[in-house]
Amino acid sequence: MPDTPPPHAQLDWDDRGQPLSRQYGDIYFSQSDGLEETRYVFLANNDLPDRFAALGDGQHLVIGETGFGTGLNFLCAWQLFEQQAAPGARLHFVSVEKYPLHRDDLQRALVLWPELRPYADALIGQYLTLHPGFQRLVFDNGRVILTLLIGDALDLLPQLDARVDAWFLDGFAPAKNPDMWMPELFAEVARLSAPTATFGTFTSAGVVRRGLREVGFTVKRVPGLGKKWEVIKGRFEGEPAAPGKPWFARPTQPASSHHALVIGAGLAGCATGASLAARGWQVTVLERHADIAQEASGNPQGVLYLKLSAHGTTLSRLIVSGFGHTRRLLERLHKGQDWDNCGVLQLAFDAKEAHRQAQLAAAFPTDLLVNLDQASAEAATGIGLPAGGLFYPEGGWVHPPALCRHLIDHPAITLVTHQEALELRRTNDGWQAWDAAQLLASAPVVVLAGAAEIKRFPFSAELPLKRIRGQISRLPATAASGALRSVVCAEGYVAPVRNGEHTLGASFDFNSDDLTPNSRDHAGNLQLLEEISSDLTVRLGARDLDPEMLQGRAAFRCTSPDYLPIVGPLAEREAFSAAYAVLGKDARQVPDTPCPWLDGLYVNSGHGSRGLITAPLSGELIAAWLNDEPLPIPRDVADACHPNRFALRQLIRNS
Repeated sequence: MPDTPPPHAQLDWDDRGQPLSRQYGDIYFSQSDGLEETRYVFLANNDLPDRFAALGDGQHLVIGETGFGTGLNFLCAWQLFEQQAAPGARLHFVSVEKYPLHRDDLQRALVLWPELRPYADALIGQYLTLHPGFQRLVFDNGRVILTLLIGDALDLLPQLDARVDAWFLDGFAPAKNPDMWMPELFAEVARLSAPTATFGTFTSAGVVRRGLREVGFTVKRVPGLGKKWEVIKGRFEGEPAAPGKPWFARPTQPASSHHALVIGAGLAGCATGASLAARGWQVTVLERHADIAQEASGNPQGVLYLKLSAHGTTLSRLIVSGFGHTRRLLERLHKGQDWDNCGVLQLAFDAKEAHRQAQLAAAFPTDLLVNLDQASAEAATGIGLPAGGLFYPEGGWVHPPALCRHLIDHPAITLVTHQEALELRRTNDGWQAWDAAQLLASAPVVVLAGAAEIKRFPFSAELPLKRIRGQISRLPATAASGALRSVVCAEGYVAPVRNGEHTLGASFDFNSDDLTPNSRDHAGNLQLLEEISSDLTVRLGARDLDPEMLQGRAAFRCTSPDYLPIVGPLAEREAFSAAYAVLGKDARQVPDTPCPWLDGLYVNSGHGSRGLITAPLSGELIAAWLNDEPLPIPRDVADACHPNRFALRQLIRNS
C-alpha cells in the first residue's frame, strides 16, 4: 500500500462538457468524436468485431487496458460484445487507472454518449467502494467482468495473473505522461500477452513503437482519424512468459462438461456456486442441514469489518479487494432488511489501538476510513462512547442468510439438503460424494466449502484448519437504543436495530464443541457491550437483563494459522513432498516437476470471522482457476491463500 494513497482524478471541463485531466493537462478522448476514435483505434485495430463473433459458448476474450479514464473504451467494447458474441460467451476487461474519476464526474462525462446509456448506467451503479488495488465489478449476470487495478500501472501490472488477448494502450500521451510509457510497462504487456495477442493505440510516438518492438510485438502504422495523422497497431510474436513456480501453477482442467459439485451451503459454498453458475456451469450444492446458511453464515447480523494493516500486508490487500466486491454485491439486496451501509466505528480503546489507527488513517484514503475524535464519533454513531476511533463510512451490517440466498438463487444451481457427504471417492470421471452407503452426487470438479468439516476427507485432512466457537446475543431494542446509527466495534461489536433486535457479540472459545448457547457467554457479551458504550448499555437496560433469559446463537468460525483463507486447487500430499523434496535442502530451488494435482478437487475454506468480506471474492478466485481467467486478486495474494502453502512450509521447515 502506498505511503500516500492515490487521489481521484482532478478534472476541468470545457464549454462542450468534455473532461480534461488536471494532473496531466491532457484530454481523455478525441474532442471531435471520442466514440469514433475508440471504435477505430481500439475495437477495429484489434479485429474485435470478428473475434467477438467467433467466440463460442463457454469461451471468453480478455482485453487489457492501460488507463481506464472515463470507461468509454470499456463501454464501447461491451456494446460491441453484446452485439456480436454468442449468448454463452464472456468478456473480461482488465484496466489499470492511477487516478480514478469520482463517481459524479464519471456520470457527468458519460452523459456525452446517449447511445451508451444502458451500459453507462450499469457501470455507474457498480462504480463504488473502489479503493487502491484490485477491484472486481460484475455485469450482465457475470457475462461481462471488469477488473480495475487502482494505482500505478508499473506497480500493479506485475501483480496481475492473466492472459490478455487484446490490448488497449490508452494512457495519456507519452509527452504528457512519460512515467507510464516505460520499458517496464512494455515488458509487462509482453508478459501478460496470450500468443498472437494484438494491440491498438492512439499514439505513434517513437518511444512506443520501439518499446513494443523490443518486447516482441510487430508494429504497423495505419492512418489516424481527423487531425491525427497516424496510429499504430500490431501483434505479439514474442516468446511466452516463463512458467512460474509449479506448485502455484494453473492445473490443466478436466475436458468434460462444466459440472461442479460444491460441498457446503454456507457463504463460501454459495459464493462458489454463484461464480461458477455465472460462467455456464451446472452446479450441485450438497448441504447436510435442512437449508443454506445454518452454521457460521446463519447469524442475524454480520459486520463488514476491515481489519487492515498500514504496511500493505497480503491479508490487508485481500480485505480491501474483498470488501469492495461484497459491498457491490449488496447493492442487489433489500437495504434495511438484508443489509445497511450505516458505517462501522472501530473504537480506539487504548493507546496502542489509537496509534495503530493513526497509522491506518495516514495510509488509506478518507473515503475508506477516517479518524474521528470522541465528539465526532458520538455524532456519527448516535450514542455516548468512551473514545473516538476509525470510522468506515462504506461499512455496515449484513444479514448473511440473505446474501447466501441471493448467491445460490440461480437456475443452474441445484441445492440438495439433508445430505451429508461422509466420503469422497476419486474415479476415472472425477469425484463421487457418498454418505455411509449411498452415492449422493458426482462431478468432474468438486469444491470443498464445508469449513473445518472438510478435514474428514483424506485428500484435505492435513489442511491446518481449526474451529473457534463464537456466540452472539440478541438484545431486544428499546425506544432509546434506536439512537444507534452505525455498528460499533471494540473487542466485540453491536449493530443497529434489525427486526426489533440488536446483535451483540461475539465470544471466542477455542476449546468448546458445544453449540448450545450458554449464559456464561451471554454474560461475557454484555460485558463487551459495557466496554463499547455504557450509554448504550443503559439505553438497552442491559444491566438488568438476566443472561439466562437471553436468546442467541453459537457457531464455529473456521480459520487457518496465518488467518488467510484456503482457496484453490489441492495436490496429493505425499507425491507433492516427494516431487519438491529438494526444497528441504535449498528453498531457493524451483524444480520443473509438474505439481501432482488431485485433478478437479478444490477448496474454499478458512475464512474465520471475515467471511463476509473474503468468501464472495474467493468464489470468483475459484472460478478463475477453473476457467483459466484473469485472477481477481494479485498473484502473490492468490499464492498466499493457496492450499499448497502449508506443504511448502513443512518441506522448508524440516530442512
